[in-house]
Amino acid sequence: MADVDVVVIGAGFAGLSAACHLRGMGRSVLVLEAGDLPGGRAGSATIDGYRFDTGPTVLTMPEIIEECFTAVGADMASYLDLRRIDPMYRSCFADGSVIRLRQGHDAMREEIRAACGDREAAAFTEFCAWLAELYELEMPNFIDRNMDSPLTLLNPIGPAIALVRSGGFRRLERAVKRYFSDERLVRMFSFQALYAGLAPQQALAIYAVITYMDSVNGVFTARGGMHAVPVALEAAATAAGVKFEYGQRVESILLAHGSEGSVRGVRLHNGEVIETSRVVCTTDLPVAYRTLVPGIAMPRQARRGTYSPSALVWHLGVRGELPEGVAHHNIHFGREWASSFDALLDQGRRMPDPSILITVPTVDEPSMAPPDRHVLFVLEPVPNLDGRIDWTTERGPARERLLGIIDRAGYPTDIEVEMLVDPVDWQAQGLERGSPFSLSHRFFQTGPFRPANTTRRAPGLVFAGSGTVPGVGVPMVLISGKLAAQRVAEMDAR
Repeated sequence: MADVDVVVIGAGFAGLSAACHLRGMGRSVLVLEAGDLPGGRAGSATIDGYRFDTGPTVLTMPEIIEECFTAVGADMASYLDLRRIDPMYRSCFADGSVIRLRQGHDAMREEIRAACGDREAAAFTEFCAWLAELYELEMPNFIDRNMDSPLTLLNPIGPAIALVRSGGFRRLERAVKRYFSDERLVRMFSFQALYAGLAPQQALAIYAVITYMDSVNGVFTARGGMHAVPVALEAAATAAGVKFEYGQRVESILLAHGSEGSVRGVRLHNGEVIETSRVVCTTDLPVAYRTLVPGIAMPRQARRGTYSPSALVWHLGVRGELPEGVAHHNIHFGREWASSFDALLDQGRRMPDPSILITVPTVDEPSMAPPDRHVLFVLEPVPNLDGRIDWTTERGPARERLLGIIDRAGYPTDIEVEMLVDPVDWQAQGLERGSPFSLSHRFFQTGPFRPANTTRRAPGLVFAGSGTVPGVGVPMVLISGKLAAQRVAEMDAR
């Protein structure tokens, strides 16, 4: 392989984003991927005619995806067919009631009016205005931006002051309750805190920006399923001149002085060395420090920080009729709320009465299953490997409990194929503590307090992915790739 300007390790969302933005800056880019497909965690598996998206299933903020295509001079619509989902979620509650999260302000307001009354419907308008205010403050000033120190939060100081005044540093659940008194709506508009690894009672209101991303901006699906997104990004990047090599596991990042110093290249598993002075590494950050640059001390936050809960994910290929009114995304809220988060986050136990996400992609993409069959993606939040669960004995009972939940909810249980993924499996995929959600977003693990995407001891090395800035979730990981590309540009400009 010829020398290149930048080597990107990993063809997941972070690596694909970095590759597109780097190529748009005129760099020659080589992406090395250990697997045989683009997507990383957003992978794909086919079993007996069923096709499963093995990573995230909720797609928001398509404008951030579009930035990657634009960077390489491509028209996203020529590569990727995205469609809005309506309803975005079907929220099912223990009392038997159902509230659908609808696309569009007017439709959602009417849904709330019918289910909860005029007062709550009027509050929804005010709530959306608050979410939009938070988003407009946070995205350009605190999310889509490299930060070199906590002082960066105060430069310029105006947005920080405005964020305080807007209530961004209240607790999220308390902030949502300023608008809604119906407990169902409080849950619908605060459960997103769990994506950040926190209970709604713990999370700061700044994380309502996640609620904005789906509840206001919208939820989408891609024709072909979620895996179609990385496939399309790879195609556009390839057309622009980015080179991809699959089945290429990087064994180490080579530094000038062995254990530290400027980047000199990467060594592959077969001993081959690729020389370069710039590497963007999207391996889970603590794992990257431990395995690829073991001579450099891991950042304290990554070494001793609090990691998000994990996820027990059950992929099912089933035969039978779906429940009436089923949506693409269905959240089945347990009766318990605060006590369930206490068990999960504080006690390291499974939720006694869990809230479950059931995604049925075949509602919109029937080609993912054989005729008259469906794909189910069942997700239960569970403790990461710091918890108290022995998955060698818990795996079977966990499956049986999920089976009971989906049966009582009316989903078909004539299972033809299945895959169960627990925290031990996530760890085997290279994810620290067996969590696909990385470090939680406690305040001192966010923004400039999160592990940085550069290290002084290895000039030329840049990190991207959920373990660094800005954090967890498909939009954030895509932004991390863009921020990594900007870091490379800054290095080259010195």
